[in-house]
Amino acid sequence: MKGVFMALSGGIGGAKLVLGMAGILPAEQLAVVVNTGDDFEHLSLHVSPDIDTLLYTLAGISNPETGWGRANESWSFMSALGELGADTWFRLGDKDLAVNVYRTHRLRSGRTLTEVTADLADRLGLSLAVVPMSDDPVRTHLDTDSGLLEFQEYFVRRQCEPAVSGIHFKGSECARPSPGFENLLHSRELAAVIICPSNPFLSIDPMLSIPGVRDSLVNCIAPVIAVSPLIRGRSMKGPTAKIMGELGIPVAASAVAKHYEGLIDGFVLDSSDTDSADSLADSGLKLAMTNTVMQTLDDRISLARNVLEFAHSLR
Repeated sequence: MKGVFMALSGGIGGAKLVLGMAGILPAEQLAVVVNTGDDFEHLSLHVSPDIDTLLYTLAGISNPETGWGRANESWSFMSALGELGADTWFRLGDKDLAVNVYRTHRLRSGRTLTEVTADLADRLGLSLAVVPMSDDPVRTHLDTDSGLLEFQEYFVRRQCEPAVSGIHFKGSECARPSPGFENLLHSRELAAVIICPSNPFLSIDPMLSIPGVRDSLVNCIAPVIAVSPLIRGRSMKGPTAKIMGELGIPVAASAVAKHYEGLIDGFVLDSSDTDSADSLADSGLKLAMTNTVMQTLDDRISLARNVLEFAHSLR
């Protein structure tokens, strides 16, 4: 395979597929653009949860039980903070804390999020490009039956319990794609764009909300392929299915494909999702069906290989 493959990713689900792709492609042929709509300031620190999940997963140091945070973590900082009576709803392990302190220090020294992310990737021994979607702040907010909530308030503190009626991306109208994202969108070396099986509404839509991004993807020279985050109407991880139901969207892989209508050239479904495949049969959208459950590294590599071969067939 020739050219550069650009993956658009959120956190855990996207990181699994990207890890599989990294097991097949040389580092120089893979670039990951990561959602930063989940970023927020906590304890005066700039926290980038999806970026860190990607970095830790690719570096082989993520917590295998949670999918987020670091393996073999210690919690002295959080314990001491709790003893002081401070709020500990967003948990940062000691090693994770060090990364966030370092990121915040570099940002306040005048570095961009792109530069700091590249530096962290290098220090973790990664050769592939991990690129934030923007160096400008874009923050996901949700209208819920408990009022307007910032993303981490909804996702972590409230455990996705409130019903969602709307989603907004504060600051997106003034944001620009990061330089790395912009360059990839217009690269003549772009072989394919892979929309990972991340939450379409919370992880991918923040990227598409940045002015010019959707149009650039529609007009790019490479095929754009999305991998369904749903299997027979269920999310493997996270609140995708719950949010779809609350927004009045059919909870089906076919509805995810329709959400990306006009943007994608191909769609990857789980082999068991025959109902969604049947409903998309007359849409003109190219479909591929394969096992999309990624429980093991072999699963991730197998799915990645099938996705890349599908992309190659559409070039």
